[in-house]
Amino acid sequence: MAERSPWPYPRWVAHRGAGKLAPENTLAAFRFGASHGYRMFECDAKLSADGVPFLMHDATLERTTNGHGVGGEQPWSALSQLDAGGWHSRSFAGEPLPTLENLARFCLANDYLLNIEIKPTPGTERETGEVVAREAARLWQGAATPPLLTSFQVDSLQGAAATQPELPRGLLLDTLWNGWLETALDLDCKAIVCNHALWNTATVEQVHGAGLRSLSYTVNDDWAAQRLIALGTDGIITDRVDLFSPAG
Repeated sequence: MAERSPWPYPRWVAHRGAGKLAPENTLAAFRFGASHGYRMFECDAKLSADGVPFLMHDATLERTTNGHGVGGEQPWSALSQLDAGGWHSRSFAGEPLPTLENLARFCLANDYLLNIEIKPTPGTERETGEVVAREAARLWQGAATPPLLTSFQVDSLQGAAATQPELPRGLLLDTLWNGWLETALDLDCKAIVCNHALWNTATVEQVHGAGLRSLSYTVNDDWAAQRLIALGTDGIITDRVDLFSPAG
């Protein structure tokens, strides 16, 4: 069995800041998650047309802003003017899209930890991995605990590994496709982050036996959380910051 390196991250991670309780991937959401005691957050990072890493899950702007079209095809000067909160509720109207630097400053000032999912606009997979990793290394330089970089996109993780190999990485999975573990090991990943239903005794033992950590998304039911804790998994990403105490 491979020896697992020390793991500095807590079990509970707030998905996109505060799940569905605040507008995802905005500073308002991270503040909301923090108010429920969460010390680690997950976010999605992609690039503007002029190379600024900013927070957004979707490739297109319509669902979570008042903008239109592909976010990655617009310059940051235009993206920064969008309302990323009004879609959620009137109380969050006017909330802007944050840059990765905005979130880094918030996390570092409060000693919060971060999982950055590299979420590239299609066609920019490797470049997004390179730029996000470079920016993360710059922003967290000298920090006690660096951010964990994860992605479904192997090209993005390859870009991150080539640019900043010292930053920890995790492979995101929605299915256990052929060669997933070998790919994670080739990328020198520290974790597998997968749909919580994929974990069972065998897969947890397989991952832990390879020296990696086992994390799950997106866990919103108590029965699922209890199952994962009983299996001995290492991290749970949840929308339900109001249901799960991160001290548990």
